[in-house]
Amino acid sequence: MMRTESLFIRGARVVDPANERDEIADILIVDGVIREIGKLDAPAHVPVIEADGLIAAPGLVDMHVHLREPGYEYKETIAGGTRAAAAGGVTSVAAMPNTKPVNDDPSVTGYMLDKARVAGFANLFPIGAVSKGLQGKEITEMGLLQAAGCVAFSDDGLPIMNSGLMRRALDYSRAFGGLIIQHAEDSGLVGCGCMNEGEVATRLGLSGICNAAEDILVERDIRLVELTGGRYHVAHISSAGAVASVAKAREKGLRVSCEAAPHHLVLNDTHVGNYDTNAKMAPPLRNQRDVNAIQEALARGVISVIATDHAPHEEDSKRVPFCQAANGVVGLETLLPITLELVEAGVLPLAKALAAISCNPARLLGMPRGTLSLNAVGDVVLFDPQQSWTVDALALHGSSKNTAFAGRQVKGRVKYTILAGRIVHQEA
Repeated sequence: MMRTESLFIRGARVVDPANERDEIADILIVDGVIREIGKLDAPAHVPVIEADGLIAAPGLVDMHVHLREPGYEYKETIAGGTRAAAAGGVTSVAAMPNTKPVNDDPSVTGYMLDKARVAGFANLFPIGAVSKGLQGKEITEMGLLQAAGCVAFSDDGLPIMNSGLMRRALDYSRAFGGLIIQHAEDSGLVGCGCMNEGEVATRLGLSGICNAAEDILVERDIRLVELTGGRYHVAHISSAGAVASVAKAREKGLRVSCEAAPHHLVLNDTHVGNYDTNAKMAPPLRNQRDVNAIQEALARGVISVIATDHAPHEEDSKRVPFCQAANGVVGLETLLPITLELVEAGVLPLAKALAAISCNPARLLGMPRGTLSLNAVGDVVLFDPQQSWTVDALALHGSSKNTAFAGRQVKGRVKYTILAGRIVHQEA
């Protein structure tokens, strides 16, 4: 059972996109559940947080996280990863299945859930594998994985290249409303590429990855969604062409969605700079035209979710020549301030930005989270939208420090993270 507590939050600006609420109010959480919001008197014997000047929003939801446990605890653990989530105001994480053993069996799902319960920093919602062992050959028992607690299915980190397997996965999951999440990169076109194909790659002498690697696989998968009627989600979408395909599919009424990662929204391929391995991820940072297209798609609602693709790596896997370095960066602790940069830049209004990191991913995955509705679980983040700070990799709470935003001046500081009425993070 989740540990719950009671708490009174006084005088916050309550922003709850799910209920179109934006007002100065108090919040009463009793035994882990939101009981009242409004102008309230604090009950006796209930702890009080004075929240004047702070925004109270639903605990953030990150639907794309790699927690590395079991099997890769030298990169991160469930306890360490969820501690980092709490520090970033994230109360719910969806954990990808590329562990060792792979989360392709209910016993692994149960292990992950038990570990998160014991740690107690955030809710963990496992994502099960589409194929056994992530081998892309034989489909998993997705129905059993869902019954064990998996909220979606993916081979993330590896694309599902076998068209027949993808068709079967979409067919099978449709029977119980399951969501298939694709890492959309055609491996034949990626080849030995290690950054975006273009002027910067040429100047640095690095092999490039063309946009077509993403565009082609997304287009193929959309055809399979038309064929099967399944639910399909593009992880970390990064190219203008892929976004255009998703937009057309949605106009047709197909059940297609996508997410963008913070790094693809605010960084471009020039960030690779002097062979910075913390700017190496898959898909790669694109050129500014693609970044603009991703931002525009987010503003139009074609992209409904911002998700970090939080990918911890030990230092040794990044302190190598660029093309040999592991793909991926951590992002849980910078999700909120980078999202707020989009508000500051006029890309999104605040409510829509917060929806992309709370109620929208929660709805996609069927999570009972991401809202401050009465009788909802009392998961809340309190943050100061005006406080500026500098991202310090060494100060991050997770085991690995591979952030793409080291040294960046950002605005928006998490002051309290509350999980079912219990304070799991408070700024020192």
